Amino acid sequence: MKKTDFRKILFGISNWCVFFLLAAFVVTCCMILFLNIMSDTLGITFTEENISTAAKLTFANVIVISLLFTAIDTIRRKVMVDRPTKRITDAGKKLTDGDFSVRIKKLGDNHAYESFNSIIDCFNKMAEELGSVETLRSDFISNVSHELKTPLAVIQNYGTMLQSHELSEEKRIEYAKGVTDNSRRLASLITNILKLNKLENQQIFPANERFDLGEQLCENLLQFEDIWEQKNIGIETKIEDDIYIYSDTELLSLVWGNLLSNAFKFTESGGRVGVSLTADEKYAVVRISDTGCGISAETGSHIFEKFYQGDTSHATQGNGLGLALVKRVVDIMQGEISVESEVGKGSTFTVKLRRGEGVGMEKAD
Repeated sequence: MKKTDFRKILFGISNWCVFFLLAAFVVTCCMILFLNIMSDTLGITFTEENISTAAKLTFANVIVISLLFTAIDTIRRKVMVDRPTKRITDAGKKLTDGDFSVRIKKLGDNHAYESFNSIIDCFNKMAEELGSVETLRSDFISNVSHELKTPLAVIQNYGTMLQSHELSEEKRIEYAKGVTDNSRRLASLITNILKLNKLENQQIFPANERFDLGEQLCENLLQFEDIWEQKNIGIETKIEDDIYIYSDTELLSLVWGNLLSNAFKFTESGGRVGVSLTADEKYAVVRISDTGCGISAETGSHIFEKFYQGDTSHATQGNGLGLALVKRVVDIMQGEISVESEVGKGSTFTVKLRRGEGVGMEKAD
């Protein structure tokens, strides 16, 4: 005999005992009350034989009533409890086996099923969320694999060609530069993945301090001086003085670095990149604009997602993680970020940050 079957038998016996004791108590009380009334009102005297017969009949009735209640309760439990529980546990097993499409139908509008329907609603929501997470995980692995393979393949090819003894000095320098550039691209990808992972797992928390935001923007902008001179890009700045905020300088440098990098990357020679900073008592607003290729409305709605790239041709190098990092940092700072863009006319990214102390100190959601 299986343990589950043995437990069911024990449960049935204990259930019957409960109903037996309950029925015995109720019937005994009723019989005592009935006999007292008969004796007091009618003056009937009960003999020992009558009492013995009544006790036997009462005991038999108690057994029948308790068995009847046990049977009714067993049927009720089978229909109202065991079946819904089995549906939920079966769906749970499918979920643990990796079937995230499993859903449980509600048990109807019967008030008796209200608690089970609440559990079913929670289960279906959980299955839906897990399905979304699994899809994101699969996409993430697929994208990471693709982004890692590309520079590795280039490095391998250039490394093989560099081994040729007949290679000219000019080609050797060109191939060596290809190895160096793709090594940097690979290192940047891995660094961004690690940073994003730490941010999303709440392993990085802001180290807030008071600093001049305009000064930080100028310092970040100057890091791209070689690029704007090489591409003859015009710089337009409108940065108000003495705008101080209380935030994490390192994390915000990551934001400005990525936004400026994209602006210069997608702006053609002879174009313009603009940086503006305005503020009121509560908020500081940074706008970084360019006259690059711009993005469509469809691209704009996905641009802050991991590995999403508006340039589907990959004509410009990138790994689709920069703006995901930016969005996560801004969220941690309890700020807002948005983009306005038009294809062929450029883009403007707007970051709105609070200026008060303690901003960003709470854990990220």
